[in-house]
Amino acid sequence: MDIAFRLDPELIIGADTINRIGAFCNKYGGRALVATEQVLYENQNIERLTTILSDSNIESIVFDEIPAQATADVAETAASLARGARCSAIVGFGGLKTQSIARLAAILAGSRHEIFDLLDGRKPDDAFLPYIAVPTTGRDPFLFSGYFIAVDPRDRSVKLVKSPERLCAAAIIDSGLSESLSGTFSATTAFDGFCVAVEAYCSSRASFLSDALLEQAISLYAQMMKVYMDNQSFDLVKSATSAGFLMALGSAVSAPGIGAALSYALNGRFPVAKSWCSTVLLPYVMERLVTARPEKIAKVAALMGEPVEGASVADSAAMAVDTIRNYMGVLKVPARLKDFNLELDRLIPVADAARSLEFVAFSPWTVAAEDAFDILKQAY
Repeated sequence: MDIAFRLDPELIIGADTINRIGAFCNKYGGRALVATEQVLYENQNIERLTTILSDSNIESIVFDEIPAQATADVAETAASLARGARCSAIVGFGGLKTQSIARLAAILAGSRHEIFDLLDGRKPDDAFLPYIAVPTTGRDPFLFSGYFIAVDPRDRSVKLVKSPERLCAAAIIDSGLSESLSGTFSATTAFDGFCVAVEAYCSSRASFLSDALLEQAISLYAQMMKVYMDNQSFDLVKSATSAGFLMALGSAVSAPGIGAALSYALNGRFPVAKSWCSTVLLPYVMERLVTARPEKIAKVAALMGEPVEGASVADSAAMAVDTIRNYMGVLKVPARLKDFNLELDRLIPVADAARSLEFVAFSPWTVAAEDAFDILKQAY
């Protein structure tokens, strides 16, 4: 398969790289909107960011009204503020939801389109405000992709929004800004990233380039799971940052799958963390991948450090699924969707919305809406 890939943003990775954000904003003007989330006030990261911008002669307008269950209309509010304040760039500072809102606001702020035009599939204009990504989580599979997911306020379904070329001017991945999670929730973030990486690894769009990136990501996520189980001495923040970067880049070259689509759709409709949804769905998605891509899942088992030497491809692939289930049991992470007080009948629209996301077409088997709902039923 031919590989056509362009990495739009200028990328900086490392500790304290946030100190260089002023140089990026200065390229576009002296005022920036910072789209962020209120939890980042707790460790004074927002104050640190605005101080760095001020020292670089950048006036910052902070928009921190992004709730955990934010829908796409929040981006309209942010875009209106950016236009009114004559901002020259938008900085997305936060997790997955914040990055989505900031990215959408950057499109709307320079465009004549309404929010529902973009949610209904209209191609955005080339006019936009430059978007600078400063993620506090390394689990964004769309960071380097030409599209991303937003939640439609009309029915809380998930929609794929396409980005204009060159929208993301820079991405600053500073491990010192990574979210500090603990306990069960922290462990589910490793399962979440692992799920995206494995699906992209098995995608019909996979290539030698995506395989090289994703194999490293899978190995790192597996190491993180073992650390959570054994309480080993290990730099989890550095590993999570590295794994997330490799996963995002590999997913951009390849494509995520139905597991990622379903987890986003569940999180969009219900107040359940995306990483929890991914964790529950992971073994059921992997069971289907065992049938569709047995050789790839067998390699996943080897990357997880399982004793596959001398075992058949089928046995090795089954070993990968069993190992994930064992990890889930030891770590006592959520294992059933019903544990989130969800009703099975209300999951039908979730399956339909997930199946409609364009990247699902690159799954290694033809995923019908019934297949998506079957995964949800099994995981329920």
